[in-house]
Amino acid sequence: MNNNPLLLIGAILGLFASIPGHLRAEQVVKIDGSSTVYPITEAVVEEFQKATGTKVTVGISGTGGGFKKFSRGEIDVQNASRPIMEEEVKAAKEGGVEYLELPIAYDALTVVVNSKNDWLDTIKVSDLKKIWQPEAQGKITKWNQVRPDWPDKEIKLYGAGSDSGTFDYFTEAINGKSKASRGDYTASEDDNVLVQGVEGDRYAIGYMGYSYYSAHQKRLKALGIEWDAKGKPAVKPSEETVLAGTYNPLARPLFIYVNLKSLQKPEVKKFIEFYLKNVDRLAKEVKYIPLPADAYGKVNTRFEKLEKGTAFLHQSDLAVPIDEILSRTPVP
Repeated sequence: MNNNPLLLIGAILGLFASIPGHLRAEQVVKIDGSSTVYPITEAVVEEFQKATGTKVTVGISGTGGGFKKFSRGEIDVQNASRPIMEEEVKAAKEGGVEYLELPIAYDALTVVVNSKNDWLDTIKVSDLKKIWQPEAQGKITKWNQVRPDWPDKEIKLYGAGSDSGTFDYFTEAINGKSKASRGDYTASEDDNVLVQGVEGDRYAIGYMGYSYYSAHQKRLKALGIEWDAKGKPAVKPSEETVLAGTYNPLARPLFIYVNLKSLQKPEVKKFIEFYLKNVDRLAKEVKYIPLPADAYGKVNTRFEKLEKGTAFLHQSDLAVPIDEILSRTPVP
């Protein structure tokens, strides 16, 4: 028997080299980000894992929290309930991360109250601003301070946490500036916490993604949103109102962002191909609103051509039809 340690090490390395690559290290697709996008991605993941046996992990640290990991190259795919922001574009460049921006569905951000609320069916954008603007903190604490004919009862507020894209979008749409919000409310990146909070208090009001409302609509009430202009009726969230462009300002596209370097891994490339092939069907199954068919065609083209960067130049683009956005050349 030869006890030469160098020969022994060489034999071990040779044995390791003979093991097929897919057995040496487990193939894992790493995803994190938005809790709003989570149900869509989770539905895709479930079918993908059954079809391929590839392991996929999905975290929920919010859109902002996910982008921090994404810009450091820690994850392959970022779920996002808003477009990437300028500071996040900068962070990605500093981290050496190039990416694809792929819209995958629509969401209707939904304002909800307790099912026993008998004084509200619709609410004006100006009333929402009066409740949620930073200046309201510690001052607007009762319903009758918003409107005198509403109850003399404390308002219990539930909303998205500051790392959530839902928070960014709601504050931009209602208060006119992203992240501008009162801070004295129950905040969470987990929409289930918000559902339970509003469900448990007659005097509560909150906002969340449409799918979370839809899954609990027997126990919550969605409010119609009324523009302050005269003659325009209040509009409730639905597939029809979102696609018709009448549920404004709270309809929004949802995204996945893909690290270009990660696409060099076969399991990530296969996952994104599977995602885009099945997302229209699965989005609808989990109560989201699919994009128009021609929009999905443009998204697939963007993926096939690896058109890196973002086509959303500022948050006001969220009011622009998705087809128009997808016709732009993304900015790296």
